[in-house]
Amino acid sequence: MDRPRVVVLADDLIWQTRLVGTLREIGAEPKTTAAAATFEAQLTSADAAIVDLTSLRYDPIAALTAAGAHGVPTLAVGQHDDAHARRSALDAGARRVFAYRKLFEDGPRTLASWLASCGFELPARPAAVAGHE
Repeated sequence: MDRPRVVVLADDLIWQTRLVGTLREIGAEPKTTAAAATFEAQLTSADAAIVDLTSLRYDPIAALTAAGAHGVPTLAVGQHDDAHARRSALDAGARRVFAYRKLFEDGPRTLASWLASCGFELPARPAAVAGHE
């Protein structure tokens, strides 16, 4: 079984690194970028995408719209108290929007569950995921 390819658009190095590490941990194949043009190019071979909503270098809503145009299921991540950004992300096509804290505290299980809800099977049930059930 192929690992799901997930493109991550994030310009915050800490969150970019954290998301990529969690995706690897659960058995996905992450690709990362901080540029909208590269993100859109990577969508052609992506199974799913994650977009960080708090960026000054790219338009996260445009990125979510682009992912939707490519038929790529997308998750957004952002500030828990930014209701406008969260609503805008959902309106632009994000299937889910999670707060940074949720992914910090329960990232492996949350991302594995989201990928499963999109129809992707992960190659294994890592301890980090199975241990949270």
